[in-house]
Amino acid sequence: MTAPRDDARDDEPVVLDAVDDVVPPDEGGARGLRAITADEFSAVDALGGVRGMVEAVAPGLLFVVVYIASGQQLQPALISAAATAAIAVVARLVQRTPVTQAFSGVLGVGVGVLWAWNTGDAGDYFAYGLIVNAASLVGTLVTILVGWPLVGLVVGMLSNRGPLAGGSWAGAVEWRADRALRRRYALATWPWVAMFGLRLLVQLPLFLADQVVWLGTAKLAMGLPLTALTLWLSWMLVRGSGAPREPARPPRAP
Repeated sequence: MTAPRDDARDDEPVVLDAVDDVVPPDEGGARGLRAITADEFSAVDALGGVRGMVEAVAPGLLFVVVYIASGQQLQPALISAAATAAIAVVARLVQRTPVTQAFSGVLGVGVGVLWAWNTGDAGDYFAYGLIVNAASLVGTLVTILVGWPLVGLVVGMLSNRGPLAGGSWAGAVEWRADRALRRRYALATWPWVAMFGLRLLVQLPLFLADQVVWLGTAKLAMGLPLTALTLWLSWMLVRGSGAPREPARPPRAP
């Protein structure tokens, strides 16, 4: 598979980064939303590249590893996770590379670390992630139920007739006038509902049972791999839809 084509103009990166990072990287790297509109799908690029994937996985992985290695001591695990996330941001600042994704990650890790440090409960390190997934599940489902599916909004924003191409904001939602496109985008949004729901179905019982190691393992296993699958499913369903179709024009009189 080849990398998705990036047709964005040089003056668009700030807006595109805002769209890409709707979800913190450690919750599934929503940076890949741009990949839904690409001609070719690349799981690595959709997840933020190799560096982005490492930054997303490393804090949670180190938390679990250090927690086990230290005999389930909370403070060393929290310090290792926080330090890893902070190093990722500092490295990007020093190298003057985009920091949006790293900042999103450090936000999630920081909230989890402070929460668990304050309560003394290792399971609370993962509470923020569960809340994010619950809110994402409800929010994404609502977009479908009210007829404004999330994937349709993303495709509209990133189409060549949307605001990112210099058009009006109305151009980003013209697809709603096409009933077939609206149904397709709603169908392409359901994998996201399923992903958030599946995470909660598996991880919430582990959280309530205080199974910290299994919870951390489940979070890692259902993070980037599940997000990549969801992105690919959405891409397959959206592929070929393109920008909203022009209405048919009557033939000219001879």
